[in-house]
Amino acid sequence: AGEWDEKSHYPVDVWKAAGELGFGAIYISEENGGIGLGRLEAALIMEAMAYGCPATSAYISIHNMAAWMIDTFGSAELKARYLPDLVSMEKIASYCLTEPGSGSDAAALKTSARLDGDHYVLNGTKQWITNGGEATIYTVIALTDPNRGVRGASAILVEKDTPGFEFGKKENKMGIRASATRELIFQDCKVPKSNLLGREGAGF
Repeated sequence: AGEWDEKSHYPVDVWKAAGELGFGAIYISEENGGIGLGRLEAALIMEAMAYGCPATSAYISIHNMAAWMIDTFGSAELKARYLPDLVSMEKIASYCLTEPGSGSDAAALKTSARLDGDHYVLNGTKQWITNGGEATIYTVIALTDPNRGVRGASAILVEKDTPGFEFGKKENKMGIRASATRELIFQDCKVPKSNLLGREGAGF
C-alpha cells in the first residue's frame, strides 16, 4: 500500500479480485447479485480494508454507494444494463456531489440538468470525485429544477465516454494517492431521460 501511495498506482487487478470476493456489492440486494449485507457490516469491512490500504477502502466504498443507488432507485432497464458489471467490479462506479464552490456545504449545487425532449443536458463542474476518470458510470447529482434549490436536485447516470463529459487533472494529494481523484466537467452533456434514478427532485 505504501508503494501504491508513493507512485499513485491505481490497482486495477486488486479491485477486480475484490469483485470476485463480493466486495463490489456488499449491500446490493441478493436479487441483483449482491451479498445483501447491511451498512454496519459494510462499515466493518471498510474499516478492515483501511488497515491495509485507505485508498482501496475509499474507492470500494464509493463504488458500493453508487451501485446501491442503482440497485435501490434504478429502473429495471438500468439495473440490467449496469449492475452485473458493477457487482463483479469488471467496471466501477462513482458518486458525484461535491462542487468547486460548495466547500462543506454539499447542498450548494450549481450543476444543472435541463430536460430537452428525451434527454437531460448537463452543465457544470464536480470536484474531488473519487474514481474520477477510472469509473465507467457516474451518479451525478444535478439541479433539474434550479428554482427549488436542493429540492430540485436529481440523480442521473452518466457514462464515461459521453460527449460533453471531460475530466480535469488527477489531484496530487498528500495521501490516499492510490485512489484517483479528479474534477468532472460537463459542457452540454446529453444523457437519456431514462438515466434518471428514482424521480426528479429526490437526488439529494
